[in-house]
Amino acid sequence: MAAAADARSVTLSVDDALRVSALLLLPPRARACYVLAHGAGAGMTHPSLEATATELGVRGIATLRFQFPYMEQGAKRPDPPAVAHAAVRAAVAEAARLVPSLPLIAGGRSFGGRMTSQAQAAAPLPGVRGLAFLGFPLHPAKRPSDERARHLFDVQVPMLFLQGTRDALAELDRLQPLIERLGMRATLHLLQDADHAFHVPARSGRRDPDVRREMLDALAAWVDALV
Repeated sequence: MAAAADARSVTLSVDDALRVSALLLLPPRARACYVLAHGAGAGMTHPSLEATATELGVRGIATLRFQFPYMEQGAKRPDPPAVAHAAVRAAVAEAARLVPSLPLIAGGRSFGGRMTSQAQAAAPLPGVRGLAFLGFPLHPAKRPSDERARHLFDVQVPMLFLQGTRDALAELDRLQPLIERLGMRATLHLLQDADHAFHVPARSGRRDPDVRREMLDALAAWVDALV
């Protein structure tokens, strides 16, 4: 099993003034690379993202995790979209440079996935074959809406939505009609009883690692079909 310690440290240049850290985990015989953005509240070294990268490595998928500038600087407020989009573009460009032979997938956790899709909608990310979202934040908790998803109709690459059925930031009566409207470009995989953090209650009979295993198996299968 590839370990988190096997990850290679990388520095990304977001612009002339901004530099951020990144980690490349490249397993033997990798068949794709996932440019993996973190969520709003935790950076690229959070245990759940470490586990995601490690377990994708076992499945033959490389990952490039990276910090958004606010997280690198220790700030709590996420970057403005333009800055976040620039970080996504820098990470995709670096992945293409580091692993030029591998097909690229982009996306990530919650905020990071949404910033990636916004960047892709504004101007296609070079070389990116598809977007994979680990809990797309469709709306704020208790404020159901699909306004945050309008830009997804400008994304012309395949998209995978990995969502918990108890996700308070993507209620199913909003999410499922959206996926239907997006048509063939969108695939939804629901994780039973999981919340936005992919946590499941004890009464479900499953544990969080079981949910992550199902999620990453679905992601790997989607990548294989795509590339």
